Amino acid sequence: MKKILIISTITFSILTTSCKKDLEQLPLSSATAVTFYKTPSDFIQGTNAVYNSLRGYPDRSLNLSEIRSDNLYGVSVAGRDWDPINDFASGIAPNVYVEEAWSANYAGIFRANTLLDQITTNGTYVGSAALATRLSAEARFLRAFFYFDLVKYYGKLPVIDHPMLVNEALTIKRSNVADVYAFIIADLQFAISNLPANYSGTFPAYTANDVGRATKFAAEAVLAQVYMARSGPTYSIEGPGLGLSEWNLAMPLLQDIITNGGFAFNASYANIFSYTNQSPSTNKEAVFDVMYMTGQNPVLGATYPWILAPQNYFNSLGNNATILNGSLEIIPVSANLMSSYGAADTRKAFNVYTAGYTYQGTENRPFFKKWLDITKAPTTSRFDWAINFIAIRYTDILMRKAECILHGATGGTQTDVDAIVNQVRTRAGLTPLVNVTLPLLFEERRKEFADEGARWFDLQRSGDLITIMNAWKAAEDVGNKMNPIVANYVIYPVPQTQLDAAPGLYTQNLGY
Repeated sequence: MKKILIISTITFSILTTSCKKDLEQLPLSSATAVTFYKTPSDFIQGTNAVYNSLRGYPDRSLNLSEIRSDNLYGVSVAGRDWDPINDFASGIAPNVYVEEAWSANYAGIFRANTLLDQITTNGTYVGSAALATRLSAEARFLRAFFYFDLVKYYGKLPVIDHPMLVNEALTIKRSNVADVYAFIIADLQFAISNLPANYSGTFPAYTANDVGRATKFAAEAVLAQVYMARSGPTYSIEGPGLGLSEWNLAMPLLQDIITNGGFAFNASYANIFSYTNQSPSTNKEAVFDVMYMTGQNPVLGATYPWILAPQNYFNSLGNNATILNGSLEIIPVSANLMSSYGAADTRKAFNVYTAGYTYQGTENRPFFKKWLDITKAPTTSRFDWAINFIAIRYTDILMRKAECILHGATGGTQTDVDAIVNQVRTRAGLTPLVNVTLPLLFEERRKEFADEGARWFDLQRSGDLITIMNAWKAAEDVGNKMNPIVANYVIYPVPQTQLDAAPGLYTQNLGY
């Protein structure tokens, strides 16, 4: 498996030890940065370090999007970290998952800012203007990716566009969501203009190790997602939805990916997620992957495959539990999602484990296992699974096009919407639909992208989040453990560590 996330031990050490989990957006010391960035290879390794910040992206997508949604109903015995996320508790500002999403994304932003600063100040060492421009475009794509992840979770954000010392960082207030988006859009537009369509050419000396870098089409996909998120309802909070109705801005970006991107709809749902179909050159569903490399020191494999699979399942297999760890307790797939799959829907059996298992008792509740292949389990570390995470999938591009059409975007018809949805349904073994509506589209997306971290953001964008979640709670929450879902819970609180780092600088999101 050829990955770009592998970086030299010295680069990894320099960049990770400089990142802080609070407001201290510290740059590398001037001496260290100038010493390090001396050759084109140094700049490429610095770029790879920014990609390395994506490593935990799938984990947080599952912990904060999937667990938050109506796809899972988690009832633990011991009071696990996911309980208050699933329960819509108001006191989750100190929660480890809430903290990790903020700190990890800002660590990636810090690395991107450091790289961009060094390209500006030490650009003569890059080797060529073309390479400097491409690396800048990669860094700005990734910076936008991190900021977009943040704005969907927290709403208003401090916008930090350069490496800064702690005293400066402690003065940067949260910008309103519209201004955060403007910054994201500018980065993505630069990336679209300056990233290659693919890395199969000869300039600038592309190799197999360049596979998986951001492309023009990945940047178009994220920009389309941005316009669609902005088009979502506001819920009368300062969240990701601005009610702007920018479907006509998203539509041509999606269409360019479909027409010119070289991607393809995989006739086999299971094959999309196969451990033997990891290369973007063969897996045409992958518009943008978070890529991993196993067997390295430090470990650079994936951890997300077991996030939603229980430890006792692995124990029941008789494997070394130290290696095949899972979540400390089961986080069951909701009865509502289980019943939404038709009897003939092949995605249900692939996405969800339903056979039950026995280890210190029998467990029959279902759990997500889309990314698990026990025959491919790591042998030395549970943090070293050898499977990429498809952050942007071609099927998503198609279904987002259908969504834009249903919102009135030009360039498509109801016939096009039906054709897209029925292509997805046919692959799943289901009969076609006619006159697909937005609620039907979102329900189809729910089943298609289960265990991929998409559901909460789909609910945000749909405008029906509060209605759907409260109806689901009434039917599913038999133990009455969940709080009623209100508009303030569309986004998460600012982590407590951020509030404590500079008292009074940030105002906590309402409802927390």
